[in-house]
Amino acid sequence: MRVMSIVKGVAAGAAVGTVCYAISNSSKRKRNVLKKNTGKALKSVVDVLNGISDMM
Repeated sequence: MRVMSIVKGVAAGAAVGTVCYAISNSSKRKRNVLKKNTGKALKSVVDVLNGISDMM
């Protein structure tokens, strides 16, 4: 179970880092679209990890 927590933390950290980099280098409209898409992607990653942990 600890492995799943570590994986979730790493995935969240990578997503946040990517968003911060992309936001600092894009226009206002692209920032909003990027935030929206990142939220969806992060939710999908969490759902996948939860599914994997349920199978274990």
